[in-house]
Amino acid sequence: MHLRAPLAAVGLSAVSVLLAGCFAAGAGQTTGSSGGDRIKLAMMQPPRSGLTPFSDDAFKLSRWSTAETLVTLDGNGDARPGLATEWRRTSDTAWEFTVRPGVSFHDGSVLTAAVAVNTLTRSAKAVPKPRILDGVALTAAAQGDKLVVTTGTPDPLLPQRLSSPQLSILAESAYAADGKVTPVGTGSGPFRLVQVNGTTSATLDRYDGYWGDKAKAAGIDVSFVPDGTARAAAIRSGEAHIAEAVPVSQAALLDAQTISEVPMPRTNTLYLNTKSGPFADPALRAAVRETINRGQIVSTVYENRADIAKGLLGPALPWTVQARKEVTGRIAAGRANGATITLATFTDRAELPEVASLVQQQLQDAGFKVNQVVREYAHIEQDMLAGKFDAFILSRATVLDSGDPVAYLKSDFTCGGSFNIARLCDENVEQAVRKAEGAEAGDQRRAAILEAEAAVLRTDAAIPMLHERVIQGDATSVADSVKDPRERALITSATHLK
Repeated sequence: MHLRAPLAAVGLSAVSVLLAGCFAAGAGQTTGSSGGDRIKLAMMQPPRSGLTPFSDDAFKLSRWSTAETLVTLDGNGDARPGLATEWRRTSDTAWEFTVRPGVSFHDGSVLTAAVAVNTLTRSAKAVPKPRILDGVALTAAAQGDKLVVTTGTPDPLLPQRLSSPQLSILAESAYAADGKVTPVGTGSGPFRLVQVNGTTSATLDRYDGYWGDKAKAAGIDVSFVPDGTARAAAIRSGEAHIAEAVPVSQAALLDAQTISEVPMPRTNTLYLNTKSGPFADPALRAAVRETINRGQIVSTVYENRADIAKGLLGPALPWTVQARKEVTGRIAAGRANGATITLATFTDRAELPEVASLVQQQLQDAGFKVNQVVREYAHIEQDMLAGKFDAFILSRATVLDSGDPVAYLKSDFTCGGSFNIARLCDENVEQAVRKAEGAEAGDQRRAAILEAEAAVLRTDAAIPMLHERVIQGDATSVADSVKDPRERALITSATHLK
């Protein structure tokens, strides 16, 4: 069995070298010229797409409070005002939004309905399209001071969709003629992004022209630190005030006052390639379903800081736990008979290689021959999406974009889904997801979502193993950082050092 080495086994000099290599020069400065303290932030993943808001990099912009959306979400996932103050549905396919007055961008330009139209139009035409717009034909137009957004088919969750950080509204100067987008100096939030040093660091300063409450901190100094041990050590050493995604293995080594832990809508899932290779056989997929020992993974790798998965959606969405029924109609498990498979995962989340080693052992005990591939996410994503692995372990946020699981179900498990790692194309799943997508918000939609989840589980294309928890490190000097299950918010205008 793969065992983690305790931190004590790492020499103090080695940790010092590791920290020195991770944090950018000058990031130790805590007082800004405009007064107040600067917050030092250690983030897990560096930008993957040059911080374009059309990619998952948008969530960094959101967590830094530099880019904002028309709509925000409350704790229940209900739509609340953002850069739009109100909205109404004018027809089955059209919505009218009132754009917030008095908003200026970091380049000095002013927010108008036409500026919002520019962003939404470019988002809809982007290649690749933002995940939140998968399968959505969206057009936007300015009618006086109103923004009118129209979809090709009725979309009852359009306001929630517009809350995605991938649809952050930027100044017109953000968009170059060649299609590139830069958020440097073009957002509207309380912090202005002033510099990005590739995949090493980023610098933000307080924006005193912000339309809302001014930031209490003078700025944010971001370091991208993929190594989880280094992020945790940065909290102990004072190199960082806040560290996101503290590995489970490091949580117990930190002062309990510096650790927070909340359930999050993130599922650690084993995706099986249903299109080619051994797992094109449903009986072999069922064999994997029966083989995986979730409790062993949770207790051994996650030290019981995770929840055993009963489905794709977990306790961060309490209604799923309360209303879920046992899945029926599943195919009986076959025998492995020595089938050779390639199991892959990535290193960016420290627990995943350990999970892969344990899953490999479980599958080998069941009669599979397992080859393992582990790389950094940036170096494995292309092969993962191309279906080059038989099985892939992924830590996946299930309500990341709209606050609603349908976007995740559609992206990951429908024939045309942009993140369909399992390469699943099943008519029952297609029908169930379409039904959920068209259902009105409330009990009707929640019931349809659980039906779609059951349809996916019936295929065994994805074997949910556990639901993760947010483990965040905050120095005792930090006040009012956000512990957000959706990983959209982290540092806000209220966050400061005591």
